[in-house]
Amino acid sequence: MAKKSVEVQVFDSDFQVFLRESVTYEIKMESRSSSRLRSVVLICVLLAISGIVYVGYFCPDQVCALTSRETSWSDWTPFRLPIRDNLGKPLVIHSEPITSKISSPGLSYDDVLNENFQFDMNAHDVMVFLHIQKTGGTSFGRHLVRDLDLERPCTCQRKRKRCYCFRPNRNENWLFSRYSTGWKCGLHADWTELTSCVDSELDKNEGDTVKRRYFYITLLREPVARYLSELRHVQRGATWRNSRHWCGGRPASREELPHCYKGASWRGVTLDDFAACPYNLAANRQTRMLADLTLVGCYNMSYMPSKAERDRVMLASAKRNLASMAFFGLTEHQKVGQYVFEETFNLRFLVPFEQHNATLSSMALNTVHRDQLDKIKKLNALDLELYSFAKKLMFQRFTRLKARDPQFKERFSHLGELPGRQNEAFNWDQALYEDNVHNGITNMSNNVTPLN
Repeated sequence: MAKKSVEVQVFDSDFQVFLRESVTYEIKMESRSSSRLRSVVLICVLLAISGIVYVGYFCPDQVCALTSRETSWSDWTPFRLPIRDNLGKPLVIHSEPITSKISSPGLSYDDVLNENFQFDMNAHDVMVFLHIQKTGGTSFGRHLVRDLDLERPCTCQRKRKRCYCFRPNRNENWLFSRYSTGWKCGLHADWTELTSCVDSELDKNEGDTVKRRYFYITLLREPVARYLSELRHVQRGATWRNSRHWCGGRPASREELPHCYKGASWRGVTLDDFAACPYNLAANRQTRMLADLTLVGCYNMSYMPSKAERDRVMLASAKRNLASMAFFGLTEHQKVGQYVFEETFNLRFLVPFEQHNATLSSMALNTVHRDQLDKIKKLNALDLELYSFAKKLMFQRFTRLKARDPQFKERFSHLGELPGRQNEAFNWDQALYEDNVHNGITNMSNNVTPLN
């Protein structure tokens, strides 16, 4: 019996983004039933086209993989991101070669302010402190383990920089920080390291896999003062050379992050030499430590098309992650930070935070020449923009919390004063002096506070 062959081709520009080639349907029909089969063919074609449209528009790329379209880095701005995750959720990039497994990046600030929210130490809530160098994090970390009014206070061992901060009903950590768990995710671990590490480390430490809620917190500092403070710290012999800089499933290589100095340290380095090293992570440190570095190829500088695009993506990511954090404070606004923390978590400190503006870096600023200051600002341009963003955001949070607190004036004027408690202001100077003596640094005035 004679047979006919009908070929139908779909050429629709709307579908070319999903299909690399036109779709060809070949239907063989017998002559005596051609009319009925022609209708069937038409229905099949329409169903196929509908399926293509549905798959192309509604099926996730990572599941259907009908397109190899990569994210355009030029699309990144601080407020328009190509990756649409909710606040407090991890940023995920699908481009190769970086594939990042990011676990539990924490609850957002908006989550925390929900009417029914409560930081529950009796359940599985964990506070994660991201400690950026020279922002006052050492002092704040001490506040967390020594000065919170808790049902079961942290127990600290004398002559050891470690405290046990356990839940009231069992020996599990509610705080992940330098003084409670140690540097489990690396020395001064950043956002990229912590979000891919904390969950597994707590599972390992507690011998069980638990679904936890994480609340990320951090401190920021005015970038020029922070940079000069880090310079002074390095001049005294600090290096942080044991930091892992873990990203993309491996630590940064020596080729990616060469040392700026030869020998054991950079002791005695001048400001000009400190600023001249292109691998010095002091520049824009706060932006780098708050960004998802997998988005920019980690420490592989050849991954991004240009430095300008890398900077733009990194800054946008840092702003987004900062805004998602349950709490962040500013070193220059201790009292506001204390109030925001206490109201956010419904926890109270037993001491008021004291404000110290006469730091070593501020004194050193008086000795910096104008051209050197301009150089520092240029090197820290991303941090300066991030800090401006953070300051505006923190005071928005402060205003929001203040507006819903009918006892604000009384509360704010008596921070750190609890009924029936013996209150004594935390002595930042003494704590710093003890650290300096321990580290062999005794030739500094006791009325000056270099923030850690």
